[in-house]
Amino acid sequence: MDISRIAVYARVSTLNGQNPELQLNEIREYAARRGWEIVSEYVDLGISGSKESRPQLNRMIQDAHRRKFDAVVCWKLDRLGRSLKHLVTTIEDLAAYGVSFVSLRDNLDLSTPSGRLMMHIIGAMAQFERELIRERVTAGIQAARKRGARLGRPRTYVNPSKVQQMRAEGLSWRAIAKQLRIGVGTACRAVRSPQRSIQ
Repeated sequence: MDISRIAVYARVSTLNGQNPELQLNEIREYAARRGWEIVSEYVDLGISGSKESRPQLNRMIQDAHRRKFDAVVCWKLDRLGRSLKHLVTTIEDLAAYGVSFVSLRDNLDLSTPSGRLMMHIIGAMAQFERELIRERVTAGIQAARKRGARLGRPRTYVNPSKVQQMRAEGLSWRAIAKQLRIGVGTACRAVRSPQRSIQ
């Protein structure tokens, strides 16, 4: 893929001692050596990588959709993705818009065959990570059940007589639910099925 126009993405987690200029200067020098024109720079300041929504990242994705540039260049992979899964998803979104991705410090250039091969490996690792998390969650649930732990929302015990008395006093279902700190449906079921006065 031919690259002539690029966007730069940079991020710093905190403004205390961190400056995005370190990232930006290296990328600018690299772009100059490659003969690439920087059409936009997107910089998220003081935003943790764990944040799913980042203003400048979101704006960059929107501009990628409009094909304002041929590739996105960032300093390191961890500047772009909050997790391996998020990283792969973001790069796949860019690829769907016909926009390539370059990570300077990781020597990853998805406009080249070797870069695309590396991305397949990263994608496989992300899938492996998802499978591991799923297995851990399943194993944790099974272990909790063996210990006799009750899973799901805690049951809410309701006094049907109390609900009936409040209804007789003219209170609405919503008012009853608010006073007893239960759901409206729970209050209704308590009266309809007093022997099952639990949520």
